[in-house]
Amino acid sequence: MSRSAVRCAMVWMAGVSLLGASTLSAQRTPANQPVNDLPNPYRTIEGWAKLPNGRTWGSTSAVAIDNDGVSVWVAERCAQNNCVGSDLDPILKFDSTGTLVTSFGKGMVNWPHGIFVDHENNIWVVDGRDNTPPRAIGDTATPQRPANAFGHQVLKFSPDGRLLASYGKPGGGRDADYFFQPNAVYVMKDGTFFVAEGHSSGPTANARVLKFDKHGTLLTQWGKKGTGPGEFDQPHALAMDSQGRLFVADRTNNRIQIFTQNGQLLDTWYQFSRISGLVITPGDTLYATDSESGSIAPARPEWKRGIRIGSAKDGAVWHFIPDPVEVTRNTSAAEGVAVDRNGVVYGAEVGPRALKRYVRQQ
Repeated sequence: MSRSAVRCAMVWMAGVSLLGASTLSAQRTPANQPVNDLPNPYRTIEGWAKLPNGRTWGSTSAVAIDNDGVSVWVAERCAQNNCVGSDLDPILKFDSTGTLVTSFGKGMVNWPHGIFVDHENNIWVVDGRDNTPPRAIGDTATPQRPANAFGHQVLKFSPDGRLLASYGKPGGGRDADYFFQPNAVYVMKDGTFFVAEGHSSGPTANARVLKFDKHGTLLTQWGKKGTGPGEFDQPHALAMDSQGRLFVADRTNNRIQIFTQNGQLLDTWYQFSRISGLVITPGDTLYATDSESGSIAPARPEWKRGIRIGSAKDGAVWHFIPDPVEVTRNTSAAEGVAVDRNGVVYGAEVGPRALKRYVRQQ
């Protein structure tokens, strides 16, 4: 199909609507041509998930769907932006009505950033920082790292909260060691898994993708900090399409890079904007969240923040759920995104500290 082909109707695949009633062709070029003016077929539902009495949302970028197709897993930062010293469970499961079903992880996760539910319904949580206590606002002193440092790891839990495995050096590692500021994990049916590492954009930041076998043995890695092909600046999220291609949200480079499972670069897309979160349905519908355009350097005021929906097959963008929050410095909308079997979309927000639900307009 040509890039200019009109999309008039879509079909249901794997229980998820492809939602394609729009007439926008794939915008393969360049980040200076914003994809903002697209239909929004959704209405927003706030306050859907019911937290325990007295508990408020913390920052969250981690949301995923349970294998039942409708329940929602969230890892949030303990009613603040860090779980260090908190007595709250950061990992929460809600049923389809928004009722809290279970929670766990107290004292085990410092800064939940990514979450993934594997084919056995195990819950993988990416802990992007160590357990150094957060500094107070205005405190410029170097924080004292604890002797029993842990974090910068990927943790695998059973659905009832038993820790099954942990991957990465406790407290973090660089270069030959791993991880340092991991962002996301993607697990295949055979147990092979990928980790995207590097949350900072500083000059010494890590920025790479690592591939492991089902036992946690490192198989290969690729990428480094940079702007060139196959390089990354904040590889923030991972997804895979039905062809087995690995999509990496290269956030600060304002693009998606698409790879083979061994790191060969296949394509680069800019039309989904500055991507914090990424998910691809079994029917190859791609949902990409932009939580930073217009507010986080390098600012791009011409791009609107929100969730862009399109095709993982050819890169066409069909729909756009705009960020309803007025753009202000250091405010984010949805960083994490998940889609249930009915096509209901969930956006996990770091700045506003919320979990929003988006359903099709009737």
